[in-house]
Amino acid sequence: MIIQQLEFFEVKVPALPDAVASKTINKPLHKLPVGAKEGWSVQFDQLPKLLIKLSLKNGVTGWGECYRDHHWKTIEDISGNLLGKNLKDLSLQHLPFPFCREYDGFECALYDAFAKAHDLRVVDLLGGPVRNKIRVGAWSSHREKEEIPDLARKFSNMGFDCIKFKADLEDDVAAWCESIQVVDDKMDVILDPNERWETSGETRKRMARLGEIGNVLCLEDPIPRWKLNDFALLKAQGTVPIVLHVSLPYILHGQRIKDAIQAIELNAIDGFNFNCGLANFQRLDHIAHAAGLPCWHGSEVDLGILEAMYMHSCAAAASCHWPSDIFGRLIREHDILKKPIDIRPPFAYLPDGPGLGVEPDMDAVKHYQTDYRIFA
Repeated sequence: MIIQQLEFFEVKVPALPDAVASKTINKPLHKLPVGAKEGWSVQFDQLPKLLIKLSLKNGVTGWGECYRDHHWKTIEDISGNLLGKNLKDLSLQHLPFPFCREYDGFECALYDAFAKAHDLRVVDLLGGPVRNKIRVGAWSSHREKEEIPDLARKFSNMGFDCIKFKADLEDDVAAWCESIQVVDDKMDVILDPNERWETSGETRKRMARLGEIGNVLCLEDPIPRWKLNDFALLKAQGTVPIVLHVSLPYILHGQRIKDAIQAIELNAIDGFNFNCGLANFQRLDHIAHAAGLPCWHGSEVDLGILEAMYMHSCAAAASCHWPSDIFGRLIREHDILKKPIDIRPPFAYLPDGPGLGVEPDMDAVKHYQTDYRIFA
């Protein structure tokens, strides 16, 4: 169980043509700054993803995946902390390095290795599944309203019963929802302005019409997250359920577990989107479940290893009822898995086998690889 080697495969996997947004729209989705570039200035598929292969002395390997735009110095320092350690001596609930955007990728690899070494699934380390299939939704960024009916028809025919959209003040979201209702009156819509509706006044204007249409499952982060009192006022309006996104990898924005507790204390939300690693998702699920609120698992339009990790988190989470953001293979050219996650909309099914239950496709990794490093 001694950690004797860590290998890192950096890849860039482009999005499929027309899978993200309308051709006429150029609104990058990476919310964080990149170097000296402001947030919202770089498209997500232009940034590298890092796959982690952790090898134990007994021959067991564990795989992890970092969120986009990793930092090599942090990767090297964490590797130095882990090499030579006995996995049996580590607490998977609190790893021996500070929390950072790279934390969850290493946590994923460690859970995968530990579970495989004991012939368990990752979900078993979380207490076992409360469900073996996870509701998932379709996804799109910004779209011209003329494209919405065909998009809704495409996803409805695939079996999806929910579409999530990015949206800002320029988007005619009421027109989107009306046209979706015509195509499929059972299709739910999640709208995610990513805080860009700016004020409660602008949000109320849109909520009144959306409430009349009636197919909006929830409205996620319509205004800046620090305005939790305004979240509470919007929730009290009662026309559309209000959701707070708690994304712990956004440490630059100060997002923390306490945000969920504060939102509950203020009676400011109807549910949550949680995005984080295995141990923290379980902590947040326990908070939501104790409060009687639903959640779903968010993402950064990831590859298959992280999405498999999300599947295990969702399977063990009593509060995870709403459709999760497990749709990477619909958006990117490849998920980097030998066998894709079993998605039969509107559900994805928990992988079989020990650990995460998935295996990287090394031919695909080599095809998209941009860097490789090894520490031993």
